[in-house]
This record gives sequence, C-alpha cells and structure tokens, in this order.
Amino acid sequence: MTGKPAYRILVLGGYGNFGARIVRALAMEECHLLVAGRDERRAREFAAGPGGKAATLQGIALDTHDPQLAARLAALRVDLVIHTAGPFQGQSREVAQACIEARAHYIDLADGREFVCGIGALDAAARERGVLVVSGASTVPALSAAVVDRFRDRFDSIDSIAIGITPGNRTPRGLSTVQSVLSYCGRPFKRWEKGAWRDVYGWQDQHRVFYPELGWRWFGNCDVPDLSLFPQRYSVKDRVRFHAGLELAVIQWPLWLMSWLARWHIVKSWAPAAKWLRDASDWLLPFGSDAGGMHVDIEGIAEGRELRLRWMLTALEGHGPEIPCIAAIVIARKLMSGRLTRAGATPCLDLMTLDEFDAAVSGLNIRWTIEAP
Repeated sequence: MTGKPAYRILVLGGYGNFGARIVRALAMEECHLLVAGRDERRAREFAAGPGGKAATLQGIALDTHDPQLAARLAALRVDLVIHTAGPFQGQSREVAQACIEARAHYIDLADGREFVCGIGALDAAARERGVLVVSGASTVPALSAAVVDRFRDRFDSIDSIAIGITPGNRTPRGLSTVQSVLSYCGRPFKRWEKGAWRDVYGWQDQHRVFYPELGWRWFGNCDVPDLSLFPQRYSVKDRVRFHAGLELAVIQWPLWLMSWLARWHIVKSWAPAAKWLRDASDWLLPFGSDAGGMHVDIEGIAEGRELRLRWMLTALEGHGPEIPCIAAIVIARKLMSGRLTRAGATPCLDLMTLDEFDAAVSGLNIRWTIEAP
C-alpha cells in the first residue's frame, strides 16, 4: 500500500447474488471494501472469508431506508457506493440522493426502465457535489449499448435493434431478479415499433432464437431501459426490441400463460408471488444447463445496401451471472485509478467499452462472435 488513504467502496447487498461477485472482483484491488446489508452477521461472515486479497474487507449492517443514511456514509468516509440490492422497480432514489449528500460516487445494477431513465433528475445535484451517479451498470443498458457503439459506424443509418438474453436453467435465481421479471408479466409497456410508440405486453410475442452452442431458446417481451434510450441515441427508424428467454420451455410457457391472466386483469400482479414461484422453479434446477447467452441484432443501411449484423455471446461453466456485474467493476476501477473524473447523474452509457468488457471477463468462459453477410 502507498501512503495515500485506501479508496473506500461500500457494496450494498455485498453478500448477495451479484454483490458477492463484485466484492470478490474488487478484493483484488488495493482498497477498503465495506460489505453492507441488513444482516450484519452475514456481512461479517462474508467479509471474513478466504484471505490473500489486496483489499481489506469489513462487514457492516446498513439500512437503505435510514433517514440518517447520508450521515452514516459520510462517517464511514465512503468514496463509492455500489447498490446491488434490487429489485429497483418501484424503488425511490434515496440511496443515490444520500450518496450525493455524502459526496460519494454511486453505481447501481438497476434494469428497471423508469428507475434508470429517470436518474437524470439528480444530475444538477450530482454535478454541484462533484460526484458521478450511474444507474443501469448491468447487462442492459451498459453492455448492450457497448455492443451497439462498437458496430454503429458500419451503418449509415440503423433501422432496428433487437436484444435478447437467455440464462441457463441452473443459474441461481435471486428473489429480486424474479420479482423484477414478474413485475411486467402481462403488463403493457411502450416500445418503438414501426416508427412509433406502441403498447406491447410482458412475456408475450413468444419466438425462438438459435444459439450454435446452446440450441434453440424461447423468448418473450421484457421491459428494460434500452427501449426508451436506444431509439433516440441511435436514431433508430423502425423498432427497438428486447426479449428474455428461459432455457426450459416448461418454465417459459407458464410465464406466457400467466401473462394472459394479468393482461385480462384476472391477476393484478404476479410480483407478490415471486417467492413461491421462485421456490417452485428451484425444483427444476437439476435440469437444463449452466450455459447462457445474449444476442444483439442490428439492421440498417450501409453504402446504399441493407446490412444485418448479429453479435452473439455465450457464457459457459456457470459464468453467466458474472456479466451483470462487469460494468460496475469496470467503472469502479476507473474511479479508483482517476481515469474517470466525470460528475453528474446518467444512465450507464459511454462508461464501458466492449474492449473493457472483454478485458474484465478474460479469465471467464465468456466469448462472443459476429455473424454478418
């Protein structure tokens, strides 16, 4: 260590599904990591795990609804908070606001459309305090935007973007992730379609996509920030779509049936049933695989001719759940090193390149290919 005080990072939900992965990655850096959550015992036990790390770890209890949260962060001398404790749909931005007040940078892994796209409301306050507030440092929109940014120069104009994500069935299912998935099951949301904003319904429009290493996977509509951000960002003429797919049809198709019950207002929302549905799906964990994938299809015009490009990622050996954590890890490292000095509040765009993603996953069984004529 140098004589400079260690950079202090607090990971909220630090012993959870995604938080634990971020802590393990950042523990390789010279910093002080605060593993925070509601259960102090679990936080301390996780922080006291295997040694041999460059960082020092400390487990603490922290309540996101504490009215004195900003004062607590200031007392802990936190430089950066990474918020992984979802689901973010319906959450307030009190954690980000507390970070601004405490002059701490903030990153979250939100994929809630309204939550991520509305983070700009804190931009003026973040700039005044000189901190960076980032929402959506996850697979979407951070990685999906990095992919489109990498290949957009091949196109004179973009007609459509279609994104899909499919986890392996043996991927751990965190309760917050299940709650997020169910929050829009059968509910209407706006999507840029045929050059206009039109209603579609969550987990409907079922279709199949073939992955060479995974086989066929079924996909249905999901609501993510990209649907709001990408039409304007890339001047998309026709449509922007996002779909998610589960490996086992025996889980995917019941979701489709559930979506009709919600669409017909027979069930108001499936989100309250998240725990028992998650527990029921766990009975099927021995089936399927731990292999997941993602694809981004871009269609447009290049030199007067139609061009179609498909970016396709596969994650094997159970490494798929690392992907939603990568953007937060990349940004945290850049903040620590002083390579990132921006201030303000923004969705996670232009903060991670595809090359930086590749470097961060170099030790994992995660790879991608390009299909184009």
